Amino acid sequence: MRENVRKLTFTALLTAFAIIIPLYFGFLRVVIPPVFSATLASHVPVFLAMFLGPGAAVVVGVGSAFGFLIALGPYIAARAFMHVFVGIIGAYLLKKGVDFTKIVIVTAPIHGILEGLSTIPFMGAKGFSINYVILTIGIGTLLHHLVDGVISGVLVQALNKSGQANFIKKAAAK
Repeated sequence: MRENVRKLTFTALLTAFAIIIPLYFGFLRVVIPPVFSATLASHVPVFLAMFLGPGAAVVVGVGSAFGFLIALGPYIAARAFMHVFVGIIGAYLLKKGVDFTKIVIVTAPIHGILEGLSTIPFMGAKGFSINYVILTIGIGTLLHHLVDGVISGVLVQALNKSGQANFIKKAAAK
């Protein structure tokens, strides 16, 4: 019971961060119109939620989409909703014992492809080409994912060293 409360609390905190980052950290954002933006650290809550399991990753991914919907509108929110699927894949891989660094590398192209596909329905309305989808959104997301993966890896190591994140060790052991 106590572990469930702890997991729920961490999930709620990560969801709050996933909403707050796009709203208040615009100074860390790179925008390439019409529908690409990369806000440094916006993937970190989802990456950390992977350690709590697929359910937590889904909740935090939805929170991320909600934060981007408020901050930047529906086109960016559609891309951010792809964090749900990246989080689910990463959480299942962690449960199987795959190393976090490998998970970041494996999910990077999946993330880029999903975000690119999520923008294709808007091509006509926003007037961009398939080259923009592949080069700007796909590759841009892949690079952004890798940078946030490094940030997340550093945080995971720091939390484990401090002894403040036993949930990470427990989740990774499952």
